[in-house]
Amino acid sequence: MEFPSTVPVSIENFTAPDARLHVEVRGHGPVLALIGCPMDADAFGPLADQMAADHTVITTDPRGINRSTVDNPDCDVTPEMLADDLALILGHLGISSAAVFGSSGGAVSALALAIAHPTLVHTVVAHEPPLDELLADRDRLRAETDDIVATYLSGDVAGAWAKFLAQANIDVGAKDLAADRTVEPDPQVVADERFFFEHTLRPSTRWQPDLEALRTGWPRIVVGIGDASSGQSCDHTSRALAAALGVAPINFPGDHIGFTRHPGAFATLLRVALAPVDARPTS
Repeated sequence: MEFPSTVPVSIENFTAPDARLHVEVRGHGPVLALIGCPMDADAFGPLADQMAADHTVITTDPRGINRSTVDNPDCDVTPEMLADDLALILGHLGISSAAVFGSSGGAVSALALAIAHPTLVHTVVAHEPPLDELLADRDRLRAETDDIVATYLSGDVAGAWAKFLAQANIDVGAKDLAADRTVEPDPQVVADERFFFEHTLRPSTRWQPDLEALRTGWPRIVVGIGDASSGQSCDHTSRALAAALGVAPINFPGDHIGFTRHPGAFATLLRVALAPVDARPTS
């Protein structure tokens, strides 16, 4: 998924432990990082262009995906590793404090950043994090996820996507999210898809947040849910997180990937979510 940018983009490449990270920067103003997992920088392009009107916007390919390469492609990628990568990126760019919008697995990474590097982020907007461990039926979800991964690794790509979508309660065909198998698939798409199933799906969905650390009030945590995501798995996990933190979730346009389909309306709501950017409270 690639969207040509409508604003100038500066491309940086940074070396991280066992990885090289592709980073894009655009715009001017307060710093905002837009992160996903497994979605890469291209998926956030339209939203980044919208937010660049009044923000310095950072997007990146998560390690192991697209242009961010890893030394060992057989190792899992955890939310803590992705949080450390973003901390390294902010440090390389000379940024001492940023807002972070993370969606799906990127929301899990953003929460991990808030816990591990709280001085680097003042606001986290966690959009539909798939935190299965917060749900009562976590044991069933773990077993289903293991089966999804095994199905993919067995070579049944369509079957794995069908099971993934059924678990997520997303009512679209598997062909809408998988590479089009009726034509020769893009090798990079196939590689990213495999890396997702094999090395990022389980670490993201099985991550257990330190809720006490997230309740401190710094960084400020905003939970976002797509207004078309009602009844979906990430609707349930997002509401569970909001309830555990004692915050009211904010509705964003669209579904789980609403920021790709409604970037203008999404940017308007994201600015609302980021509005109370207060200085760090004094003790």
